[in-house]
Amino acid sequence: MNYMEEYKAWLESPYIDDETKKELLSIKDNEEEIKERFFKYLEFGTAGLRGKIGAGTNRMNKYIVAKATQGLAQFILEKSDPKMGVVIAYDVRHFSKDFARIASEVLAGNGINVYIFDDIRPTPMLSFAVRHLRATAGIVITASHNPPEYNGYKVYWKEGSQILDDVAIPVQENIKKIKDFGEIKYLNFDEGVKRGIIKVIGKEVDEAYYEKVLSLALNDDIDKNISIVYTPLNGTGNIHVRHVLKERGFNNVYVVKEQELPDPDFKTVGYPNPEDIKAFKLALELAREKNADIVLATDPDCDRLAVMVKHNDEYIALNGNQTGAVLINYLLSQRSKKGLLKEKSMIIKSIVTGNLGKNVAEKYGVLTFETLTGFKNICGLENKLEKEGYQFEFGYEESIGFVTGNFVRDKDGVISAMMLSEAAGYYKKQGKTLVDVLNDLYKEYGYYLENNFSLIYEGIEGMEKIKRIMKYYRNNFPKKIGNLNLEKYIDYLDGNVYNVDGEKIGEVNKDHIPSSNVLRFFFEDGSWYAVRPSGTEPKLKVYIYSFATDREESERKLKLIEETFRNIVDKI
Repeated sequence: MNYMEEYKAWLESPYIDDETKKELLSIKDNEEEIKERFFKYLEFGTAGLRGKIGAGTNRMNKYIVAKATQGLAQFILEKSDPKMGVVIAYDVRHFSKDFARIASEVLAGNGINVYIFDDIRPTPMLSFAVRHLRATAGIVITASHNPPEYNGYKVYWKEGSQILDDVAIPVQENIKKIKDFGEIKYLNFDEGVKRGIIKVIGKEVDEAYYEKVLSLALNDDIDKNISIVYTPLNGTGNIHVRHVLKERGFNNVYVVKEQELPDPDFKTVGYPNPEDIKAFKLALELAREKNADIVLATDPDCDRLAVMVKHNDEYIALNGNQTGAVLINYLLSQRSKKGLLKEKSMIIKSIVTGNLGKNVAEKYGVLTFETLTGFKNICGLENKLEKEGYQFEFGYEESIGFVTGNFVRDKDGVISAMMLSEAAGYYKKQGKTLVDVLNDLYKEYGYYLENNFSLIYEGIEGMEKIKRIMKYYRNNFPKKIGNLNLEKYIDYLDGNVYNVDGEKIGEVNKDHIPSSNVLRFFFEDGSWYAVRPSGTEPKLKVYIYSFATDREESERKLKLIEETFRNIVDKI
């Protein structure tokens, strides 16, 4: 598209307000900025929209939100029942509430019922509300843990999980057909409320959600006096995590004051990602003061949870694989004792998540299914397998996303905080920390260690380099690294499993794992690594997992695989 023509069209459009035009006029002499804002439309996909806030086609603003919502509205009118309604939630970010109201007005303008939350809510509560209210879809305005200048728009379908291609592609086609903002239908928010087509929801949905979350509790024979420090990182988790922990009887919960209240600028942390140890700085100060047993952090939309554990007088961070394995061990051991596990009980993990949790599940007779990264895929597979009679026990991925129960179809930081606190209280009563539990698992199942990292390749040259690396590894992968012999590899682009000579020896379940540009290499000893280009950034993502019966040997293998990989890609 011609960026200058688009820029002028926005300035001349009768549907663009004066404030937006003023912002655009302020960049009239900056062609590079005009190009950046107008060289394309924000792409609508299975993850919805995400981008920097501002005026322009390649920005998050009320016009782009309205256009996306009109495209969704048309799909609902064609394929579903508008009376079922759409649930809308929003986070703490700049313009989140405004964008949520715009989406409400467009849906109502198309005759579609709307349920909109009265204030900020965690993303998983949107997933719950879609199912609870039997709505046809859900929208949440959030950019998760992105920097403050970003916002986003995610769409959920009636099962409560994020949309997949069967919805995303036709909605995107509808959006592309809208040539003029005048085609978008609106009904004023207050008028919509007056007519009853827009309903404001809150307390009654919260209470139904809390009841379901608390029903997941497995054990009261725990130490409820454990000391817990919690930070919502100035996001949506504060009220809901604290409420659930209090209802479970955890009274020694201390919240980081500076990060307790919503702040769209995330001034105390900058990059509000709990995977980043720097996000724990203030929480650790409070933890040392309060002698906390565990330190919990949720990201701004409260769908992911990170934990640090006090062990031998120091605080140790558990990564997503480790936390997942500890939770699986606790949940399945307790459910097994209570006779709650079924023959078709299962967990679901992503293909780049480690195998320790899978081995723990196997001990309890629980099956493990794999799918692509992202909870849209994990919960999408849950929806399918549920219809085949499987009982969902747990879903997780290495990037600190976890969920249990069947009433939320997304990762859930509230549920995760409660279950991890329960596990910590249970093991403390036995004189153990969560790190002790993890070490016990290593002793029983072997040392699964990991190093996941990204290689950044900017610009057009960078994109070409990523393509060359993927092509090289499809054709010239090393069959031996040190004393590690390659056994097989999977190319998820064609869904086939190959031996070291490139001969097809099997295929993945393509109904569970759609085609994706991912390569995964397995060694005879149980170590493996995977490579994939990022779908959203100029990065090559690398996942390395080593396995050995003792830690030192596993660490040696991990280092060896990484060094070999880096040496190869440097020369490509």
